[in-house]
Amino acid sequence: MPKARAAANPVVGKIVGSAGEIHKKIVAGRKPDLKFPLRSLANVRYTPKKGYFEMLGKKKERTLSVSTVKSFAQTLRMVSLSKQLIEQGDYATKRDAYYQTKNWDEARCDDQVESDTIMDDIEGLFEVHKELLHFTPDEHGGLVAGELIVIDRELGTGKVQEIDCTKFGSGAYGIPSAVDDLGFRTKAKFILAIETGGIFERLNRHRFWEKANCILVSMAGVPTRAVRRFVRRLADEKKIPVYVFVDCDPYGIANIYRTLKVGSGNNAHLNEYFCVPQARFLGVTPQDIVDYKLQSQGCTHPLKDVDVKRAKDALKNDPFFQHYKEWARALEQLLKMGVRAEQQAFAKFDLNYVTDTYLPAKLKHPEKFLP
Repeated sequence: MPKARAAANPVVGKIVGSAGEIHKKIVAGRKPDLKFPLRSLANVRYTPKKGYFEMLGKKKERTLSVSTVKSFAQTLRMVSLSKQLIEQGDYATKRDAYYQTKNWDEARCDDQVESDTIMDDIEGLFEVHKELLHFTPDEHGGLVAGELIVIDRELGTGKVQEIDCTKFGSGAYGIPSAVDDLGFRTKAKFILAIETGGIFERLNRHRFWEKANCILVSMAGVPTRAVRRFVRRLADEKKIPVYVFVDCDPYGIANIYRTLKVGSGNNAHLNEYFCVPQARFLGVTPQDIVDYKLQSQGCTHPLKDVDVKRAKDALKNDPFFQHYKEWARALEQLLKMGVRAEQQAFAKFDLNYVTDTYLPAKLKHPEKFLP
């Protein structure tokens, strides 16, 4: 990246400004400090009008002292690495950044958890997501199949490429780690975000996206930032609804779905960009367990202690479940039944019951989906 262009980068401007303030304090004989947002559910609120967890005003302060000298130095070195990457037009994965810290002498990180925490801190410090700091996650994005053309650029040449997500044979398009420069063209009616790879593969193999005129997205568990950003941009730009299909258990509901829809407490300073407020929960719902007689037919599993704890914590501490009474009732119903059900449970009736019966029946009544 040319120096003039790098200097004009707003993130570089924030870095230079912050470094300047630290320098002034040191010259004046005062202890420099850095203020970071406190990342937890205790420091967020859910506002339905905005549709995501947003940060309250609580911050933690890191002042240079004997006890904080290492973490302070680590923060400044990570900021310096970010500035260097931006100026060079290069990127580093979180794993790359961890190994870069091995050059920091006494400030080096002992493990990646330590370097990841520092990266999270500077993300909050400058209120920009990691990708703008030129750090990328180690994990891959999700998979996409269906009625969508993704407009991207060829690496190296910058030549425009149009990627047709209906033409991957038995495979699917992989969402890249950085998605903000992608363009989209589609006539699909909705996006179906799916928790498990097995169900995604079945729907893709049977070209469910063609029958339902939709776009399938595999989240592969808790969706990565790239998946959330991809779905959000696609839904916003093409003004199409997002329906979510996950296992009926506290993890699928309170972690996977809630993270996709409203974000997390840990990243509340960035939820505005990495959540999908328009998402609706198609299933599997606790009521589905009753309506499809899954429990009586041996297609459920007992809730584990960790499931019960997660559900009770959500009801007591999570602003999302406290706001939506429908969700509070659903979790209470699940706790009362004491069981959980997987997406694949419908295979008891027929291997293609999900594609031929369950999803078509559900999609006739999106007004009944949970918020």
